[in-house]
Amino acid sequence: MREFMDYIQSVFYAATGWNRDNSYSSLNATSDALLNFPTPRGLRLTLSSLATSQFATSYQLGTVGVVDGSVSYLYSTVPLNNAIAQSEKIPLPDLLRSYRPLAELPRRAEEGGQLEGGLIKDGLAYGRLYLPASMLEALVVRRISPTLQFQLSAVSNQKLRNGGTMLGMVQYDKGRYAVEGLASTDGGLLGARALYNSGGDVAHLDTQTQPATTNGNGTGNGERERIFGRFSTGAEFYYGTLNKSGGMSVGARFATLPTHKGTPLTATMTVNPLMGTISWSYAVMAGSYCSLASRMDFNVYSYESDWAVGMELWRKRTAWSINQELEEVPTPVNITPERGFQEKLEWELDGPSLPLDAAEILSPPEPVAQSKKERSFQAKMEWRLDDPDVDSTVSTTNENDDDENDDQYSGVLKARLDQHLRVGLLWEGRVKSLLFSLGSSIDLRRLDSPFRTLGLEVQFSA
Repeated sequence: MREFMDYIQSVFYAATGWNRDNSYSSLNATSDALLNFPTPRGLRLTLSSLATSQFATSYQLGTVGVVDGSVSYLYSTVPLNNAIAQSEKIPLPDLLRSYRPLAELPRRAEEGGQLEGGLIKDGLAYGRLYLPASMLEALVVRRISPTLQFQLSAVSNQKLRNGGTMLGMVQYDKGRYAVEGLASTDGGLLGARALYNSGGDVAHLDTQTQPATTNGNGTGNGERERIFGRFSTGAEFYYGTLNKSGGMSVGARFATLPTHKGTPLTATMTVNPLMGTISWSYAVMAGSYCSLASRMDFNVYSYESDWAVGMELWRKRTAWSINQELEEVPTPVNITPERGFQEKLEWELDGPSLPLDAAEILSPPEPVAQSKKERSFQAKMEWRLDDPDVDSTVSTTNENDDDENDDQYSGVLKARLDQHLRVGLLWEGRVKSLLFSLGSSIDLRRLDSPFRTLGLEVQFSA
């Protein structure tokens, strides 16, 4: 399950307008989330809190052989007002969904757009202490400019060589391309990464406005037929100055964008020429409740191959909860005739005929006319031809579509299988105010003791 601190970090990146997907390190993020999800071990409880809009804490207690735990603190210079901290209100897709479509590339300030968040030189500091091992990890993120960001992460532990390690990273994101440079004290590692985007929404970064060519139906010519996506190519190089060894890899990814009318899909290929490994992965969001992924690895030197398949299946909410909400929706509508009946009784005492006609004619038109103008402006073209009553009902429904989509899930089942007949099962969801994750790793080749791991994680945040 995605931890609360990771969720807060994603809110920080969104508030400062930084795109985490525009990096070579996240080239296989979608397929890895569907095929390499971790299964819990033992029993683990996590309590988190967003104490203020800039400070968050998290405490974790687990039992894996011995009792262990951790204490985490996070501070952000940017107020995280958009973060939903209460576990019963956090949309489950934000925490649990593995398939995440690519976000549109934002226009930088120098390209005619405004940086999301509008703040420069913002920062984030995160620290976590593991007990009883006394291992400490820290992360510092510093935003230098709209396109430049610096990260410094460190781990301190007696079991590591020299008592710990430190990694520094400089990221430069221009939208069309992104470059990263990194240096680590572990082996004196030096590395560089680069990613270049083409197609899709990249063309919109070159011009301020794009002329729209539409047909009679109001949609672009061929927009529904062609696949609208982004093609990304990149490479990474690294060299260890102490052990005098290096490596490299190249990769490519094609992923559809949210504006694509068809099925969302992501296809990637990575090649490691020194090791002779070629990897292909394909992930598709088959529907609102199902995502599928597959991966194939092949080595040209040893002719060994590996494969893995994964699935993510969402579960709808129970019928009784939906019926309960449907019963609550007409309640405001039924208030109107009751109040109108009381008003008529009052007018009958003063004057039955004339005030009653005035109350029926003069009072309804003003709110109906105002709501009709506002809703017809925001509604889609096809709804303008309907009657006023139908139009108002539909427009009200459209305004709440996002909230309903976030609340229509009660849990998700994740499963994977590889060529070694190793199965991973994970069930995640929410019960009242508790987020839970129940999973197991099964080895079908050892039927005498197939369950390799079994665990339960429970999270609560406020």
